[in-house]
Amino acid sequence: MGLIALAVKLTSRGPVLFKQVRAGANGRPFVMHKFRSMCEGAESLQAELAGANEMSGPVFKIRNDPRLTPLGRFLRRSSFDELPQLWNVLRGEMSLVGPRPPVPSEVIRYEAWQRRRLSMKPGLTCLWQVSGRSEIADFDQWMKLDLQYIDSWSLTLDLQILARTVPAVVTGRGAA
Repeated sequence: MGLIALAVKLTSRGPVLFKQVRAGANGRPFVMHKFRSMCEGAESLQAELAGANEMSGPVFKIRNDPRLTPLGRFLRRSSFDELPQLWNVLRGEMSLVGPRPPVPSEVIRYEAWQRRRLSMKPGLTCLWQVSGRSEIADFDQWMKLDLQYIDSWSLTLDLQILARTVPAVVTGRGAA
């Protein structure tokens, strides 16, 4: 993680860590940490890129996001940008497996049935990530995967998802 932090610092302007308020269990806000993968001020540029959004629903994702730094592309593809979230796991704000933590601006646009995904602590990895991540462009399908996970949660399922996460990360399947 030290080498990644140094690489981020040496290759682009701005802080090493990107900190963002996310919705945790029961919608409780917490600050999630990631290695910064985008240019400084990237969040303010999102409105200009709204027409390029490739996801349905309230989420914003662009496969070849122009705000990504060259190192950031690698960090995203390899999921190394997510490593600081281990701090969130240690603090009890996240778990290793669970629905990914949404940003509050997305949550306020959820339909009633989608809010149930907030009933569980968010995770570093989830069923959506091992089922294709950004290849699943339909937000409702993503939500159905999260609810399927919640409805059938077990330690065995968590272990299966963790085992499926390794090849998903190594191959970069669905990484945007």
